[in-house]
Amino acid sequence: MASTSSKVTPAQKTIASTIFSTLGRCRFLEEKHMDAVTGLSGSGPAFACVVLESLADGGVMMGLPRDVAIELAAQALSGAAHMVLETKQHPSVIKDQVTTPAGCTIAGLLTMEDGKIRSTLARAVQVGIRVSGI
Repeated sequence: MASTSSKVTPAQKTIASTIFSTLGRCRFLEEKHMDAVTGLSGSGPAFACVVLESLADGGVMMGLPRDVAIELAAQALSGAAHMVLETKQHPSVIKDQVTTPAGCTIAGLLTMEDGKIRSTLARAVQVGIRVSGI
């Protein structure tokens, strides 16, 4: 993510985008969003690793070897992220596509909601943003 002043020309933005795109996706946002970018993109990998580790722990609890559980959890998160980025579908659409009636996914999702995972993760980003803006 990058922010530019009004003095930057479209050609300069194209050059910057070309350079930054070699490292990943590139977007230009207004300066007012940069603390939010830091709180989400900068801290997000650590938050995702806690989710990944927790998923792997569940696999280990059910008998999988640790290395297998970590690989499966990492592939699940990578695949989900890839589907969102490539299809441009909202994550809830993909979630609904893999959730069958009376199945294991909906049971797990409801358990996650019991633990307030959605608000906990969102608040972690919010706190990260506040701290980055200090």
